[in-house]
Amino acid sequence: MGLHVPEYGFRMEMNLNYMRPKFNTAITLLLFSLISISVTAQNKDVHLIYIGDSITQGVQLDDPANNAPPAMATTYLRNLYTAGHIDFSNQGHSGYTTLDFLPGTDAFKQVETAATGLAAKPGMLVFSIMLGTNDSAITGPHGSPVSPDNYYANLKTMIDALLKDYSGCKIIINHPTWYSPNTYNGAQYLQEGLDRLQSYFPEIQKLADSYAASNKGRVLIGDTRAFSSFRETYLATLIPENGHRGTFYLHPNQGGAKLLGGLWAKAIYKDLTAK
Repeated sequence: MGLHVPEYGFRMEMNLNYMRPKFNTAITLLLFSLISISVTAQNKDVHLIYIGDSITQGVQLDDPANNAPPAMATTYLRNLYTAGHIDFSNQGHSGYTTLDFLPGTDAFKQVETAATGLAAKPGMLVFSIMLGTNDSAITGPHGSPVSPDNYYANLKTMIDALLKDYSGCKIIINHPTWYSPNTYNGAQYLQEGLDRLQSYFPEIQKLADSYAASNKGRVLIGDTRAFSSFRETYLATLIPENGHRGTFYLHPNQGGAKLLGGLWAKAIYKDLTAK
């Protein structure tokens, strides 16, 4: 193919056969780049930090490193979330309240040490929080009984610090779980504590709502079903323990840890994949 230019009295020849391979190569490279970008965006690793008390820690379970609710949740979540790898750190501490996780405390420093190590890797950092059981006690744990207002304020202080220190992270707040109304071990819970525990539920919702404008999609409600699930199945899912008011039920057995882990995983997956 040629192009005749009469003003200059010559003809420009264009060799399309020569140009076509280069053009095809350029298109191929462009498509490959777009696909690579898309795959990179979709394949995102998740790094989970579970914050909680003895229930999160997995006390009284054999091999809590593999059988505690965080391990169970992560195993379950790996089957749901296939866009990347998932790893986790269990930051559960027996007997701890929201006061024990305020910025500056040893527990909070441990959370940040774990989070900083995981945040150094590519991917998304997610904090999953379940606190409130020990806050609800009548006597015993640090600061108990914690009022609903103070429960809200303590969680907010912790969350504000995490949002500031780890830009882009997500924070998921789970409802604390049911315990029998005669629960009284080293700490005294009883029906009064159980009632107070349930008064924290609207505070969690209010807290998540308060971040909707300033940190949309970063502070989310997690599981809300474990409380009723354990209330209905406690004979099969919680460990019978001797207390001052008879046999009480508070800590999950292996089946209960699997149940709680599954509920956490479903809630986390929903929050991770929400548009």
